[in-house]
Amino acid sequence: MTIAVIGHGYVGLVTAAVFADLGNTVWVVGRTKEKIERLKVGIVPFFEPGLEELVKRNLHAGRMKFTLDYKEAVKPSEVVIISVGTPSKTTGEADLTQVMAAATSIAKALVGYKVVVTKSTVPPGTNKKVADILNTHKPAGASFAIASVPEFLREGTAIDDTLHPDRIVVGTSSDRAQELLGELHKPIDGKIVWCNVETAELIKYASNSMLSTKISFANAIAFLSEKVGADVEKVLEGVGLDKRIGRSFLYPGVGYGGSCFPKDVKALIAIAEDYGYNFTLLKSVDNVNEEAKKNFVSKIVQHFGGKLKGKTIAILGLSFKPNTDDMREAPSIGIITELIKYGVSITAYDPVSMEKAKTVLPKGVQLKGSAYEAANGAHAVAVVTEWNEFRQLDLVRLAKHMKNLVLFDGRNIYDPVTVKRLGFMYYGVGRS
Repeated sequence: MTIAVIGHGYVGLVTAAVFADLGNTVWVVGRTKEKIERLKVGIVPFFEPGLEELVKRNLHAGRMKFTLDYKEAVKPSEVVIISVGTPSKTTGEADLTQVMAAATSIAKALVGYKVVVTKSTVPPGTNKKVADILNTHKPAGASFAIASVPEFLREGTAIDDTLHPDRIVVGTSSDRAQELLGELHKPIDGKIVWCNVETAELIKYASNSMLSTKISFANAIAFLSEKVGADVEKVLEGVGLDKRIGRSFLYPGVGYGGSCFPKDVKALIAIAEDYGYNFTLLKSVDNVNEEAKKNFVSKIVQHFGGKLKGKTIAILGLSFKPNTDDMREAPSIGIITELIKYGVSITAYDPVSMEKAKTVLPKGVQLKGSAYEAANGAHAVAVVTEWNEFRQLDLVRLAKHMKNLVLFDGRNIYDPVTVKRLGFMYYGVGRS
């Protein structure tokens, strides 16, 4: 099958590469000449394990093609996938500007019959608007069906998530589109959930909001654990062993970030308000997430008695989660920004996101080449992202570089007893 993917961000490029690797011819349409030219030689614009190798293999095989020209990509394709960004507006609503622009360009390039799929995360009703645009701008004789096939990729495991998903959601009212999309997804081993378009659109928001709720619930229990003298890790272990609940995503920390959870929670709140429903549960989820970051900063402030001016704090981990260089909505940004207000000097290290960090972190942050370099001369170390290499740090070596042995464990990756035996003062999340 020949398909066209509009957009080459995390979702678009991973989707294109996986479908090409399954034997399809895949056109990827971009907007920036420089990025397209780099992709043509296999240079991927972001870090995702295994993706660059996948792109290069399929470029070499002639199954992946990159272009700025919609007509070049859309004309030979049976399926056209919209996979562009839908960032949050200041109101929390999803900004659909890129989706509508892509739909307009697709419409003008339509020839014969196409299935136009929206993979971007969009609120209910968006695909109908896409259909209206296609009808308005398509040439005479062209026809189409619309479908919503939301993505459920996790950055850091996106290739495996595409090949082995828990489910594939396909929303369409067209039998012909259902047949084509069933054929396209046949090599992928996830169960297909067939539904109407509005259901598919809402499933994505509901899924991400449920996961965000579990994270915020874990953080709320952590706040309470500290007050009553409980160990949140044991509390949540006990809760998670209930098969009805499970432990997945039930981990406290410094809050969730990234391109999906913060955006989608806010968007679902806004969607609900448009339909006259006050989604107080999700508003609380969002509030707890912000509180998690503030509480972590408060621990640092309280330890130093509010006297942080002239102190150096080493921040370990900058990306919003391990195995990605994505800095969008990363908790580290807010934590660092708040600490700087107290006059703190910040040194920082992340295994892969250093280049992107330069563009989003406040001025004056000193980026170092390793955790040990970041800790050199520091009055405290704060772990913000749970990279595996931080779990295996030589804490004895780390201690030799520090002025004061203070460790703020924002992800509870260390055993408090072990750390304290090495002479550190230890502060976790939800651990009294």
